[in-house]
Amino acid sequence: MFTFGLENITGAGFDPLVLLLVAVLLEAYFGRLGIFKIIPHPVSIIGGAIRWLEKKLNRDKRSQLDRAIRGTISVLIIVIAAGAGGWGIAWLSLHQQFGWVLETVLLLSLLAGRDLFDRTSDVMRALEKDGIKSARVAVSHIVGRDPAHLDEHGIARASIESLAENFSDAVIAPMFWYVLFGFPGILIYKAVNTMDSEIGYMSDRYRAFGMVAARLDDVLNIIPARLAALIIALASFVAPKASPWGAFKTMLTDAGKHTSPNAGWVEAAMAGALGIALAGPRKYSGTTVNAKWIGEGSAKALPSDIKRALYIYAVAMLLSILIVAVIAVFRLGI
Repeated sequence: MFTFGLENITGAGFDPLVLLLVAVLLEAYFGRLGIFKIIPHPVSIIGGAIRWLEKKLNRDKRSQLDRAIRGTISVLIIVIAAGAGGWGIAWLSLHQQFGWVLETVLLLSLLAGRDLFDRTSDVMRALEKDGIKSARVAVSHIVGRDPAHLDEHGIARASIESLAENFSDAVIAPMFWYVLFGFPGILIYKAVNTMDSEIGYMSDRYRAFGMVAARLDDVLNIIPARLAALIIALASFVAPKASPWGAFKTMLTDAGKHTSPNAGWVEAAMAGALGIALAGPRKYSGTTVNAKWIGEGSAKALPSDIKRALYIYAVAMLLSILIVAVIAVFRLGI
């Protein structure tokens, strides 16, 4: 970390954990900042750089080995740039009187807890009030699969799976890497996660070029995914009609059934907590993935199950904030 007290030696900056708590609370209350409708969002800038490199370096005429090497170089460029940019923001935060304001605003922009809650709620409301067509549109904003042929149960499952997986990717993992390494940590993580979203596919075009990005994203999510699953299981102790023991059991028995080494943990914890089955066969851009079912319950998920998942998610968010607060108290000696 970059500082170990409320102020650094210059008296200019605040401890990063204090900034994290402020950013998490602000994001939970206000959601996305409107300022990024005017100026580019940090993730949009990173995504644009990735797409530019991919267009320049990932040519069809090149061999798979050549494309893999160029993909590795692209990852190094993005990671080094993100680390350098993150270090610069952290330095400003610690050495300039109001630099901490910039870090807090940028940190807030890299968290997506409230946005994830709102978008999942949109799916639930669409299923309850607006019909299947509106629900398919709503769920398309949070999943990568083709929603065109999803029925009510498929839409409900997809939204719950996305809620669980993104609790790890968009909430716990960014917080985890920020707690460990400050702003460079969270910016590098978001850069790698964005690379995985842009080029980490098993299609002919991206299989070689995006291989390192996809594997690096898996590595960076190993601990956060399991931590997120544990928090979901703990949150289910206070959620109505949820089974904490089912969450723990399914997490341990079914996590390995998922095609992802990390997503299975959070999806299994949520499936066990709710007593339903998640994952299973799905379609991505015309390709059917014959995945195994996770959980022993019914696959006929309903809007009421989304509501219960949102309750667990909200409690899990509070637990996450509490964990950071406890770490801050011990470190600052308050």
